[in-house]
Amino acid sequence: MQTYYYVLASQRFLTEEEPIDEVLKERTRHYHEQEKEIDFWLVNQPAFLEAPELAETKAKCPQPASAIISTNPQFITWLKLRLEFVVTGAFQAPSYTIPQPLASLASIS
Repeated sequence: MQTYYYVLASQRFLTEEEPIDEVLKERTRHYHEQEKEIDFWLVNQPAFLEAPELAETKAKCPQPASAIISTNPQFITWLKLRLEFVVTGAFQAPSYTIPQPLASLASIS
């Protein structure tokens, strides 16, 4: 099992009010320059919030939510300091309650 770390906020805050696109593009560019594999993902309406053990976390965040998920805890800590109004945490997956760590409940239009 892999540990995934996340910052969680309302979708509106994370994708509209914060310049997160810029941050993620810069991080992606840096990873490519370093020939490092991407270890972070932006997920709208993350399915991991449906796990019973994360019910309290889900209740703390306005819905619909978005999350930046990473296997790098330092990146999530840096985002928490930069974004301020987010919830952070971690989970292990795949598991019985979280079979797909990067799954989304958002419908594709």
